[in-house]
Amino acid sequence: MDKETVIKKISEVGLVAVVRAESAEKAKKITEACIEGGVAAIEITFTVPGAHEIISELSRTYSEDEIILGAGTVLDSETARLAILSGAQYIVSSSYSEKTAKLCNRYRVPYMPGCMTMKEIVEAMEGGADIIKVFPGDMLGAKFIKAVKGPMPQVKMMPTGGVDVNNVKDWINAGVVACGAGSSLTAGAKTGDYNKIVETGKLFIKKIKEARENIK
Repeated sequence: MDKETVIKKISEVGLVAVVRAESAEKAKKITEACIEGGVAAIEITFTVPGAHEIISELSRTYSEDEIILGAGTVLDSETARLAILSGAQYIVSSSYSEKTAKLCNRYRVPYMPGCMTMKEIVEAMEGGADIIKVFPGDMLGAKFIKAVKGPMPQVKMMPTGGVDVNNVKDWINAGVVACGAGSSLTAGAKTGDYNKIVETGKLFIKKIKEARENIK
């Protein structure tokens, strides 16, 4: 799948599931539940033990029509390259890294670095970032999106941190291309209630669609 198609598909889904888990088995169960709930964009974070192996297995298990598979918490270009070789279709970082940006651009893999100031956003865009991960979202809020898009309407942004089913409409209305959701989506995994993840995923997708329809 080429770079532009990956970005388009993430934008169409509107939600990226940020998967953090104590084991590979739990991460795979969370992924399965998210896909069943309609959240096809999955971000396996490198805080999960054996993250690259999980990415490799998922890339073999699911087709490109079923999953948009990425790697998160990528702190350096070496980890980014490992993730890409394992099958990651996009790279998400907590902060901007010039070396990681260059590597991703070299292999035409979308790069989404975390930023929380205008200066960081501009530097990341100049470095070739495709989508800006607004992080931490709960500290910045939806008003930050509107403030940024005033002088820079061209920037694509995706908040992560603090996004839930109750406020996802606010983020969409502010102009983000997608939202990243972690614990607010995957909390059911803590008690083994993976069906809760399925239902929460469906509710997220429903609210995103409703918000987009209202914008039209």
